Amino acid sequence: MLERGERYGFDLVRELGEVGGMATSEGTIYPMLARLRRDGVVQSTWRESPSGPPRRYYRLSPAGRRALEEFREEWVRFRDGVDRVVHKEGRDG
Repeated sequence: MLERGERYGFDLVRELGEVGGMATSEGTIYPMLARLRRDGVVQSTWRESPSGPPRRYYRLSPAGRRALEEFREEWVRFRDGVDRVVHKEGRDG
């Protein structure tokens, strides 16, 4: 989601919660964002909010864009491997 642009943390929680089969909470997302920031794949900035305290907005860093591309390549290999196993099991089982 950060590939599409900078996002406020709670927006990420809300959007992930709308995806079927994904159970998310602020207690999951914010620690993950903090770890990604420490790892240098996500950058953040604070901005004043018209409706309360300042908000932290997150965006991918250049290293994060590279990591995302690597993940996508690895995901395709993983998905294809699982598909081969599942389809073979269905024929042989």
